[in-house]
Amino acid sequence: MERLIVLDTETTGIEPSEGHRIIEIGCTEIIDREIIKDNEYHQYIQPEHDVGDSVRIHGITNKFLVGKPKFGEIADKFMQYIKGATLIIHNAPFDLGFLDNELKLLGSKQRIKDNCAIIDSLELSKQQRPGTLHNLDSLCRRFEIDSSARTVHGALLDAQILAQVYLAMTGGQSTLFSNEQSANKNNTHHKIIRVSSDISKTKVVRANVQELEAHNNYFSKV
Repeated sequence: MERLIVLDTETTGIEPSEGHRIIEIGCTEIIDREIIKDNEYHQYIQPEHDVGDSVRIHGITNKFLVGKPKFGEIADKFMQYIKGATLIIHNAPFDLGFLDNELKLLGSKQRIKDNCAIIDSLELSKQQRPGTLHNLDSLCRRFEIDSSARTVHGALLDAQILAQVYLAMTGGQSTLFSNEQSANKNNTHHKIIRVSSDISKTKVVRANVQELEAHNNYFSKV
């Protein structure tokens, strides 16, 4: 049984290299395509950095963060929570960059991907519908998911919404073109089934003259 964790962060800016830090982590869990709200992870973090203009995005002020734990104080518990899971992150390089930077600042050489598999829901959306908008608000509209509570960005709320979006994105006919039937009906996690590239061996049966004539006559009456 694969454990999925949908993860989001809020930060003081967009570049860790400029000294920006994480101020909020929110995670929700999916097991057997069911969102498990009883095992969420949510933590505000004292970044030791001014939130600056980012307050307009998430609404989290410097005053609110006074007294909140530093990342080093919550790192062990957080890493234990995500250990061995597959993380679902929208625009994964952004969040992973910040999380890896926080670990680096603690003197750790490990990275998040050393402990977890990663699914980037942004890239998944681009593959499914290239040329459309792929931000979370657009995906909520596409899949008719209520995001009315999202007046500002919030890590836990965004993770909860993204969990619904991911289930909608992967809720289609996942076994189309598969040469195998499901060997384990208890494993309902979405799998991407790839079509074999060896199409040269595929036998093509073409319609004969009589079948084509019958086909054309049928549609001429529709």
